[in-house]
Amino acid sequence: MSMIIDRRLNDRNKNATNRQRFIKRYKAQLRRSVADIVADRSITDMSRGGEVGIPTKDISEPRFRIGQGGDREMVHPGNKAFNAGDEIAKPPSGGSGGTGSGGEGQGDEGQDNFMFTLSKEEFMNLFFDDLELPRMARTVLGDSQQFTYRRAGYTPSGVPANLSVSRSVRNAMARRIALTAPLKRELAELMQSGAAPEDIAALEKRIARIPFLDEYDLRFRHRVKEPKPISRAVMFCLMDVSASMSEEKKDLAKRFYTLLYLFLSRKYEQVELVFIRHTSNAEEVDEHAFFHDPQTGGTVVMSALNLMIDIQQERYSPNDWNIYGAQVSDGDAFGSDPQRSAARLAKDILPVCKYFAYVEVPDSSSTMTPLAAAYSQIRDETFAMSTVLDRSGVYPVLRELFQKESV
Repeated sequence: MSMIIDRRLNDRNKNATNRQRFIKRYKAQLRRSVADIVADRSITDMSRGGEVGIPTKDISEPRFRIGQGGDREMVHPGNKAFNAGDEIAKPPSGGSGGTGSGGEGQGDEGQDNFMFTLSKEEFMNLFFDDLELPRMARTVLGDSQQFTYRRAGYTPSGVPANLSVSRSVRNAMARRIALTAPLKRELAELMQSGAAPEDIAALEKRIARIPFLDEYDLRFRHRVKEPKPISRAVMFCLMDVSASMSEEKKDLAKRFYTLLYLFLSRKYEQVELVFIRHTSNAEEVDEHAFFHDPQTGGTVVMSALNLMIDIQQERYSPNDWNIYGAQVSDGDAFGSDPQRSAARLAKDILPVCKYFAYVEVPDSSSTMTPLAAAYSQIRDETFAMSTVLDRSGVYPVLRELFQKESV
């Protein structure tokens, strides 16, 4: 019996198999740590790996040890503070009963965190492991790199593994019947006419020489290679960059779209992103301008929705594309723009969209903005809305909006 042991080394000379086993076992704790450190990172460092801390108590494992069994009689020094059955209070954290480097009176756990260094690949896997685009459908063949094999009848040549025994035996029986039928009729006539035994024996040998199975009879199962339909999608990213969007709000919006961009570019090969920013007018821009160019002005949400519809009708047919949308705004809209935008979204965009998410970055959560009030009247399963107030809320909102349907 042969055995293969993987002893490839990575950071700190740890075995790769053990490392993956550790990540799988403590995925929940690592994911919480990843969510915490993302809130403090800059946008440019969002996809970088890093060092995460796990409380030591979370990675403790049960142990078996040899204990003293049976009844024992022991003599202990007396005490003036306790009687039999009293419960002994737990020592305070950070004192003589605790461990770690926290110092006296410091720390709640009394123990240092276990620090674990994640590579960029491991960091991204934990980040987007259970996220997906909802209702993604395989619509077109496109430039598919995945193939499937379909049964396509039988062929007279092939590998032994694909041999169809039943079809081969059936062909052999048909061949023997066709070849021996006239000879058997001739043999019957000779026997009825009283022919010489030598002639009858020669004809019987001729019939017996017909093989039970000939190479001509063999049939092999035939399979043809076909490209698999792929999931081709487009994500429209609509961001409000008007004067009411402060730098802090724009930072939250950019963080959300950065995570969304990393998620889509990592999880899907055939996903296109369309970046639309708007003030009183909307324009389609490239990735760099969307995230970095300064812009200010009034607020007309309707302009962004109209531009999205125009681009979709021109370039992305619902028959060939899965259409998604994500909008970020502070919700400040004036006049009839919120109601008109909500009607436009419900009537012309949601019917062709698989999913549309609206994320609001308001000044506070105590009051509802005009745009949120108008959008809250939309009743459609393909529409979802949420609110982000600070950096720590960006990643949870992304997970809430794009969580796997099975989860």
